[in-house]
Amino acid sequence: QVQLVESGGGLVQPGGSLRLSCEASGMIFSINIINWYRQAPGKERELVATITTGGHTIYADSVKGRFTISRDNAKNTVYLRMNSLKPEDTAVYYCYTATYNYWGQGTQVTVSS
Repeated sequence: QVQLVESGGGLVQPGGSLRLSCEASGMIFSINIINWYRQAPGKERELVATITTGGHTIYADSVKGRFTISRDNAKNTVYLRMNSLKPEDTAVYYCYTATYNYWGQGTQVTVSS
C-alpha cells in the first residue's frame, strides 16, 4: 500500500525557516519523481517544487532562491527546506507521486507575526 506522510509544518514568523519531510512507503522510492504542492485558503493547489529520480530540481518562480527540495533514497524521504518565509507562503503543503497518483495528507505551514 502506497503511503506518503508529511511532517514538519508549524507556525513561524516572517523571515523564518522550516523543513518539511515527506516519507514514502509501499513503492520503489528511488525511481519516483516527487512533487511538493501547496494550497492556501480560497486558492487552487499549486506546484511548488519537483525532484526527479536523478536529483534534478524544478521550482515555482514564487519560491526560487528561498526553497530547496532534496531527497534521501536510503530513507525514502523527500525534504523541502523553506527559508525567508513570507505570509503568502501560508498554506497546507502536500507531497505527491504521479506514478501512483497518490497525495499525502498534508502539513499546515503558517507564516505570521
